[in-house]
Formats: sequence, C-alpha cells, structure tokens
Amino acid sequence: MTKLALKLKPLSRQVIVITGATSGIGLSTARAAAHQGAALVLAARNEEALKSVCDDLTAKGARCAYVVADVGVCLEVQAVADFAIAEFGGFDTWVNNAGVTIIGAVTDTPLEDQRRLFDTNYWGVVHGSRVAVEHLRTRDGGGAVINVGSALGDVPAPMQGVYSASKSAVKTFTQALQFELAGQGVPVSVTLIKPQAVDSPYAEHARNLTELAVESPSAVYATPLVAQAILHAAEHPVRELDIGGADGPVIRVIGSFWPWAAQRLLAGQAAGVNHDRAKRTDAPGDNLHHPSRDLRERAFHAKVRQSSLVSSAQMRPKTTMAVALLAGLGLGALFRLGSKDRSEAA
Repeated sequence: MTKLALKLKPLSRQVIVITGATSGIGLSTARAAAHQGAALVLAARNEEALKSVCDDLTAKGARCAYVVADVGVCLEVQAVADFAIAEFGGFDTWVNNAGVTIIGAVTDTPLEDQRRLFDTNYWGVVHGSRVAVEHLRTRDGGGAVINVGSALGDVPAPMQGVYSASKSAVKTFTQALQFELAGQGVPVSVTLIKPQAVDSPYAEHARNLTELAVESPSAVYATPLVAQAILHAAEHPVRELDIGGADGPVIRVIGSFWPWAAQRLLAGQAAGVNHDRAKRTDAPGDNLHHPSRDLRERAFHAKVRQSSLVSSAQMRPKTTMAVALLAGLGLGALFRLGSKDRSEAA
C-alpha cells in the first residue's frame, strides 16, 4: 500500500473545523480564515452565538456552517466531523481551541470543577485530535491538527494551577501524537500553539473562586496574532509556535534547569489577582459548566501588543536567519572599522 504524502492546501481551498469558535481566539481565527477564503465548520456550546457568527461570515461571502457541541463529549465531537464530511465532503484542518479556566488555589478548587475543566481543555483536544486524524490519514494530501495550548503549560502560574496542569497535559499529548504519527508515516501535521497572555475575554469567562479581581499581566498580545499563527500552521507543517515576547521561551529554558527562578519570574508577569477587593467587577457568568456570553473577540486591555517578534521569527525562519546574519556582518564591519580607527589614532 502506497503511503500518502503530506501536502497542505492553501487556505482558500481548505475546509477548517474550529472548536470554541464564538469568542476570543476561536472567533478571531474564524474571521481571519473566512477572509482568506476558507470554508468553515464552527463548533461551540452556544447555538445563538454560533448562528450569529455564521450569519455574519456568510453575509460577507464565506462558506460557513455550525454544529452545537461540547468538546468534552466524544460523541458530540464525532458528530462535528460527520457533519463536516456530509456538508463539505471532508475537512483539511481541525483546530482544537475550546478552553475554560479557573482562578483560585489548587487546594480550594472543587474536584467537580477540576474535572469539568479537564473535560474541555484536555479531553476536548484528545477527542478532536482522534477524530481528525482518523479522517485526515486517508485524505489526499493529509491535513493539519492544531492544538491551542499555553505558555502556562511550560511553567504554571499562581492561582491558575488547574488550568496550567491541563495545558501541560495538552502539550505532552500533542508531542506524543507528533512522535507516533511521524513514526507511522501518517500524512498529518500536528502543531502546538502556545500563546502568552492574550487580549481575549479570558478573565470574564473564568470561574473566579476568590473574592478578588483578576489582574492583567504586564504584557498582553492581540488576539489576531494567535489566529495568524494558527492559520500559518494550517498551511505549513510546524511542530510548535510561541506567541508573545522572548521572555516566554527564556522562562521555559530557565524552568527546565532552575524551576524556582522561573516561578519567581512568571509570578511577576502572569495574570493574578488584585488584593484590593474594591476593584472586583463581577463577570456576566463563567463558562465552566455552561456557555456564557460570547461574540467578543477581544477584551481591549490597555497597551495591547500588536506584534510578536517570537512568532514572526518562527513563521519566517529563513528571513529571520538572513536578517540576523546581515546584522552580524554589519556589527562585525563596525567593530573592524572601530578597531582600524583606534589603531590609526594610536
């Protein structure tokens, strides 16, 4: 039997499945993919929001359909794949994006809430990856599975221990899947997307077990940057993409050798809580066990960063290497010129 070769299609020829598509990163990715001509199958728990997104994108000329599904339920995820096959003849990229979070100490978080978070954040990725690989492994050209993890999957953040644990599990599962599919010669690209803090309705959707307000980290990145990375991975096989500043990879390296130092660094940068209770503003309702208010792509934090040198470098490695080489040559020339001037002056 001849093995199929991996050949990812241009976005304009793709059918893309996106879970958690009605807010934040998922909504941003759906809008960006539609703008580039992709056909979309959107999944989330909020039918009203799904219909609104699809109606909006369809009115702008996109091919879009939706399925109401809870990614924590395997049969419902399978139904999304079956619908995409029936509606569009299949799909080329599957984006596991749906996620929830909890603000609170690990020891204070009820087990019921922890299990619900893992149902969405971890098992949702497992369910989506399994049904996607089953379809894509026999599809001409294969396809891409893209899992949205987090920088907190590398080093946990204070008061977000359960969320961090789920993203660590997503990271390990994704790496194991990459190894296995590569060993089997399956034509499926698997990518882990690891954003740092993003300007999404993250805090509003969080189950906050404290009486304190959620504080934004010092560096927050625009939601479309994550969408850009996801769509890049839909067209280009890549194992991981970080979105954020250089401090994220640096903290990851430090965490491998000096965990205590990484935790101190992250404590000053990650989202935490404000101990001034007067600053607590009640969110409209968390989305841990039930869908919450959706249709917001961004939270509009102050001083949101609109670019990420780290992700740009990863998406354009040849250009980055060329620029670095030219910069090195330039610095070398300046150094030699300075040395010559000094020797002539002497």
